[in-house]
Amino acid sequence: MTRQLAERPEDVPAVFAERFNRGDAEAVAEVYESEAVFVPEPGTPLTGQRLNAANGRFLDLGLPITVRPRYVYTTGDLALLIVDWSIDGTDRDGRPVRIEGTATDVARRGQDGYWRYAIDNPFGVRAETGDQENP
Repeated sequence: MTRQLAERPEDVPAVFAERFNRGDAEAVAEVYESEAVFVPEPGTPLTGQRLNAANGRFLDLGLPITVRPRYVYTTGDLALLIVDWSIDGTDRDGRPVRIEGTATDVARRGQDGYWRYAIDNPFGVRAETGDQENP
């Protein structure tokens, strides 16, 4: 059973992780606003189908994501979420994978009362991804 969307901004990362860890791309897409921006690597903002495709590359690793919200700052229907996260394990091809970051995300409460990502920036202010493997 898919966890419902977040009723509080601090729950958005957990809702995302639960859906991600089930490998359900459609359910993951529901955690984003229709015009949301996803930044799968620094300097590369994506929207729409490109957003979904980029998330799909992370999902295709077949590894769980762990999320640890550090700070949540809310004003009205907007929230800034600072979230430590990692994807760690062996991918489907037997290669070790360790991807991690501290996200700087923006969530917004929709007219239906649920919070969704407006901006998902998983690598935060990191200027480059270094030697980490990115899908």
